[in-house]
Amino acid sequence: MAPRRRWTSGVAAPVGLMLLLAACGGNATPDDAGGSPTTEPPVESNRGPKGAPDPVPLPQAASSPREDVPSALRDMADDAFPEPLIDPAEILSGGPPPDGIPAIDNPTFERVAGVDWLADDEAVLAIEIDGDARAYPYQIMTWHEIVNDTVGGVPVAVTYCPLCNSGVGFDRRVGDKVLDFGTSGRLYASNLVMYDRQTESLWPQLTGQAALGVMTGTQLEFVPVFPVGWSAFREAHPDGWVLSRDTGYSRDYGRNPYLAYDADPERDPLFGAPTDDDRLFPLERVIALGGAGEPVAVLRSLVERARVLTETVGRQPLVLLFTEGQNSALEAASVAEGRDIGTVAVFDPTVDGEVLTFTAGDDGRFTDAQTASSWTIRGRAVEGPLEGEQLAGYPFIDTFWKSWVAFEPDTRLVD
Repeated sequence: MAPRRRWTSGVAAPVGLMLLLAACGGNATPDDAGGSPTTEPPVESNRGPKGAPDPVPLPQAASSPREDVPSALRDMADDAFPEPLIDPAEILSGGPPPDGIPAIDNPTFERVAGVDWLADDEAVLAIEIDGDARAYPYQIMTWHEIVNDTVGGVPVAVTYCPLCNSGVGFDRRVGDKVLDFGTSGRLYASNLVMYDRQTESLWPQLTGQAALGVMTGTQLEFVPVFPVGWSAFREAHPDGWVLSRDTGYSRDYGRNPYLAYDADPERDPLFGAPTDDDRLFPLERVIALGGAGEPVAVLRSLVERARVLTETVGRQPLVLLFTEGQNSALEAASVAEGRDIGTVAVFDPTVDGEVLTFTAGDDGRFTDAQTASSWTIRGRAVEGPLEGEQLAGYPFIDTFWKSWVAFEPDTRLVD
């Protein structure tokens, strides 16, 4: 999912949204242009109800030290850098300074059973590695955008860009380095531009590839994350962990600062996108699938209508599933109260060498034709001969068309 070089004129950022994004940064300020944000005392109300167990930190991999190399965060035009993958003139300020929207570097977690502050259909980002299942609520991710975490022993970055509606997970290991990421305060094609704290190179979130700086061209490995409703995660992972609101920052968790952003698919992203592709409306939702030289985007409403859709990327067979039960985090004043946009999940349908075929039931479950086993939207068989089997998740991005196609102009559209 590497970006193409597209040299086009810049787009001015709307002043109103710059002020809004600056407000998202709250009172956090970086120590310097490449430093960590100043920690604010947590708000007592963020800690959950009285009597609830205290959130706990979980074991974390140590990040590599800062390197003595030129910083793209400070100077995007340094002559020491390789040729950039995107035009620096197209990288716009979003308002806040670096780390003005502070990443969560020391996450704490609560057990699923102890969480009573999430609505049933409220959106969370779900990840599971080697049996370690965690949920990252959108009501927190909207205000922080990046969580540097370690899941199942794997150092990961769980990321969310509200302006692209894109939740993406990455393995933070590159060779013998363990990177950690912050928000640069910049955007490309309305997409969050991250920076790694080791070299201060710039990485667009939608690609996971360094686009400017000494690490230009380096590609992070994608880790599947699934946007899903809270009740579906809770049912699938009763012993899982949930990112706590005890973040060390004072934020109005639960409030949506991007009110009605996804209400009209015909409007342009507020920070624009350097593309003339008009195959879909700019804010039409798509399911973006990466492949070896074959980027694919499936119209999300098509998956909603079909409930089960099969696709092939490269030679990889995939199944896309849809069920109700996830609210938009970008519509209503409260993250929990947006309209039900449902959940899409993407899996490799192969079990024991056999490619299964599925049909959708009226109960939100799916049945495979080969064994008549019943499966959840999380890809787990809960009844029948295959009970206990788990389909392998396939990395996908549930995002807006115009931002995606700005990075991947050769996308094959399934509409």
